[in-house]
Amino acid sequence: MVRGSGIDIVEIKKLDRAVKRWGDVFLKRVYTAKELAYSRSKRHPLQHLAARFAAKEAIFKALGNSPKLNFRDIEIINDVNGRPFCRIKNRKTSIALSLSHTDHYAVASAIL
Repeated sequence: MVRGSGIDIVEIKKLDRAVKRWGDVFLKRVYTAKELAYSRSKRHPLQHLAARFAAKEAIFKALGNSPKLNFRDIEIINDVNGRPFCRIKNRKTSIALSLSHTDHYAVASAIL
């Protein structure tokens, strides 16, 4: 049974502007150390950061009126096969995630 769903799209150029303007303050407010390390290890780190941002927004939408979470309470990481999954601080919630990106946009969907 589906209890909630969410989708989000991020323009990579806008994320790039935020990173250039606020730098590490922005990055450390939104991403965990694992998310930053993973994204920075990629050829196009902004695409991976944008996909994770979109995933977090999609999860917020899927959860609806749940207790307050911040961006760092949600961690988007990959399993050994490269599939994304999330960990939510102090929760055991099963969420199906799908992430994708192009040179200009990143999109994510989340289903509870």
